[in-house]
Amino acid sequence: MLSNRRRRYVLYYFNRNPGPASLRDLAERIAAWENDVEVANLDYKQRKRVYTSLHQTHLPKLDEAGVVDYDRSAGTITLADRATDLDVYLKLVDEHDIPWSDFYLGLSTVASLFVAAAWLGVYPFSTLPDLALAGGVLGLFTLFAGIHSRRARRTRVDGDGAPTEGLDD
Repeated sequence: MLSNRRRRYVLYYFNRNPGPASLRDLAERIAAWENDVEVANLDYKQRKRVYTSLHQTHLPKLDEAGVVDYDRSAGTITLADRATDLDVYLKLVDEHDIPWSDFYLGLSTVASLFVAAAWLGVYPFSTLPDLALAGGVLGLFTLFAGIHSRRARRTRVDGDGAPTEGLDD
């Protein structure tokens, strides 16, 4: 169900805009996300391509699965109760990603081993001045906290509600 980006976009749209939506509004928003433009700057082909695929393929599939209620004749869509079951799958996590809490635990373990090695006089750690060792450990944490922060910003939703990562087919 979530293997297609447009179907994921439908769910992102409703997670940010609760209540019923018209097919036209939904198609315009998704077309704007896909083309990285404002809705006002969409051309006819961009709108029509998304509108047609939503109407003929994606919304009927989501409706059949009980994720949305799609009234084809009225062109209205509402999120169904079953949609909340899919929220866990919409989290923007890379398949090879490890939880950051586990990463920081490992980083703390490595830093502790460096400090213990210096304290026990193990070469080359014993040759480092205390301030250099502390600076190195602090530098590692700062570097990885910066990477963590950057990745967290990339997985957020931008100002107009466009999902920014994790939606590629």
